[in-house]
Amino acid sequence: ADEVQTGLGRCGTKLASDHDQVHPDIVVLGKALSGGVLPVSAVLTSDEVMLTIKPGEHGSTYGGNPLACAVAQAALEVLRDERLAENAIARGEQLRAGLKALMGKDSPITLVRGRGLMNAIVIGGDEKGNYGDEGKAWELCLRFAENGLLAKPTHGNIIRFAPPLCITESQVNECLDIIGKSCKML
Repeated sequence: ADEVQTGLGRCGTKLASDHDQVHPDIVVLGKALSGGVLPVSAVLTSDEVMLTIKPGEHGSTYGGNPLACAVAQAALEVLRDERLAENAIARGEQLRAGLKALMGKDSPITLVRGRGLMNAIVIGGDEKGNYGDEGKAWELCLRFAENGLLAKPTHGNIIRFAPPLCITESQVNECLDIIGKSCKML
């Protein structure tokens, strides 16, 4: 399972695959593993799987860097000690509820979805993404920026929101105010 973007608390659990009680044979981690401080990645698997890989069959650009490993260990401790996965659940629920409250006949938002603090809104069109409403999603992101919130479309008409795991209740409310104000500007 590729957990580079979704893992380590982002979706409200240690791994996104935990939501569905999936136990992958191999998990790939990165980005959040160092808290954004240094480039580091990891491959997690069982001895049974790992022992099938012979020397020279697997390499890693950042494998074994002692400083990066120490930073990764500290980042994992922060995730645990500050209960950031639990915060992702609470703030994600708050964000999705607020985004759903913005939906309506005059709203460009047609769908809200997400887990923890990995969320998205769909602007018109197909919920799996299309480029027909790309201009409207881009225009909305420009309004967000004018009002103090940075976001960009993905898959054309989908805007993803993945705020920091330490975001507070008041900061989510501020984001929702900006999103609501920006939607009215379209």
